[in-house]
Amino acid sequence: MQDGGAVSPDGVVESDLNLAITRRLRDVLLFLGRDTVLTRTGEDAIYSPEAVTLREKKVSDLKNRVALINSKPEAVLISIHQNCLPGYPNVRGAQVFYNAVLPSRQLAEAMQQTLNTAVNTDRAKAAMPIGDGVYLMTHTTCPAILVECGFLSSPQETALLQQPSYQMKIAAVIAAGYCQYCTSEGTT
Repeated sequence: MQDGGAVSPDGVVESDLNLAITRRLRDVLLFLGRDTVLTRTGEDAIYSPEAVTLREKKVSDLKNRVALINSKPEAVLISIHQNCLPGYPNVRGAQVFYNAVLPSRQLAEAMQQTLNTAVNTDRAKAAMPIGDGVYLMTHTTCPAILVECGFLSSPQETALLQQPSYQMKIAAVIAAGYCQYCTSEGTT
């Protein structure tokens, strides 16, 4: 992957953690009988062949991901990421952001409540609307949430996020939040 996202002070790359947690989330959701499609399964970007420069590849990759998501009927996007606030090593916790498509806010609030109960036990966070600067979230036509699983600027949280058992915990909590939301909304 040419843009690995945020990097912790000791060199842990966001994209590696995102993929590890996403794969675990996919496995849990499949176990629960939920259809799941990943926009990436490895390090390769999905840019078009005519994209040459790094910028062209990144833009093409994002557009192709949006097209993939928008092509799926009744899709719900759960985008997995890691946060980073350099200079604030004590800021921790998982937080959910949502796009403007209904019922994203309700899904985000249910997901945030589940995350607060299971992993943000010392300080609850609130689900927030996503800003216009996140292309994937503003161009998808389905309900979409972005889950920041933790802060790479926190050495303690970075160490946790690297542990397979903690990655599974985060994935299971996200799956539980999604299933709980679906049950409360009467969706399948």
